[in-house]
Amino acid sequence: MRRACVLLCLSALLCAEQVHPVTGRHIAPVMGVGGADWLVRPEREAEEAPDAALDAIGIERGATVADIGAGAGYFTWRLAERVGLAGKVYANDIQPEMLALLRKNIDARHLTNVETVLGVVDDPKLPAGRMDLVLLVDVYHEFTEPEKMLRKMRESLKPDGRLVLLEYRKEDPNVPIRPEHKMSVAEVRAEVEPEGFRFDKTLETLPRQHILIFKRLGSGT
Repeated sequence: MRRACVLLCLSALLCAEQVHPVTGRHIAPVMGVGGADWLVRPEREAEEAPDAALDAIGIERGATVADIGAGAGYFTWRLAERVGLAGKVYANDIQPEMLALLRKNIDARHLTNVETVLGVVDDPKLPAGRMDLVLLVDVYHEFTEPEKMLRKMRESLKPDGRLVLLEYRKEDPNVPIRPEHKMSVAEVRAEVEPEGFRFDKTLETLPRQHILIFKRLGSGT
C-alpha cells in the first residue's frame, strides 16, 4: 500500500511537471537524436524559410549569439556564417549525441567560430553577460523547466541583448504540427515576460511560425 502511494505521488509529480504553471500549456516531449534527420529535411527550407527568418531578426557581423536546443545545427551554421570570424556561436543542447552530430555538420562546412555547450534541463550553461542574441527555434515548448531556463538565459544576455523565439502558430489550425508543438503569441508573452523580459515585437513574415522578440527588462528601447 505504501509503495502504491509513493508511485501515485511520483506519477502526479511527473504529470504536474508537464504543464506550465502560468498558462496550463502541455509541455511537448523532447525530440531525441533518432529524429535528427527531420531537423535537416529538404522541405524545411520551404516550410520555415530559415534564411528569411534570420534576415528578419537581423544578425550582425561580430555578434555573440547562442542557439538553444541547436540539434543537428540547422540554424547554427547559418548563424556562424552570418556573424563571421569576429563573432561566435554557442550551440547548446542537452543531448551529447545531438552535439556530436552538430559538430560533424559544422566541421564539414569548415566553420571555426562555433562552441558546443552541453546544457541541462534547467540551465543552458552559457557565460554570463556575453550574448547579443539568444535564439530558440521550435524548442521553447519542449522545456521541462521553462522558468529556470528563461532566468539563466536572461543572465547570459548583454544589457541590450535580445531573446528571440520561433514557434509554430497555434492560432492557425492549418499549420500541420501537433498542438503541443505550437504556441500562441499570448502564451509566449504570458510565460516569458514575468521572467525579466520586455516584449519588443512579433514578426509574422514566415510561412508557419511566429518570430517573437524580447529584450531584457530594464534595457533601452
